[in-house]
Amino acid sequence: MPAIVLMLIAIVVTVVAYFTYGSFVARRLAISNDHETPAHTRADGVDYVAAPAPVVLGHHFASIAGAGPIVGPIVAVAFGWLPAFLWILVGVVFIG
Repeated sequence: MPAIVLMLIAIVVTVVAYFTYGSFVARRLAISNDHETPAHTRADGVDYVAAPAPVVLGHHFASIAGAGPIVGPIVAVAFGWLPAFLWILVGVVFIG
């Protein structure tokens, strides 16, 4: 199977999941931009401090992408490319 087909499948699945599953989760959890985070409601200058967006992005990126280059090839070698591809898609849709 050509790589472009896999890429198009991944894009379609991700976009469909964003609009269907993402809106379902938002409705179910009553997500709103009006809610304040604990960093704002419990701000004490020590444990609860609001971080700038670039710092939060760096933390999230490091924790999410840190093990990917190590675990991904190991999963692909152990189980083949299709289970690894499906694992990535399921992880993207349900975990984020």
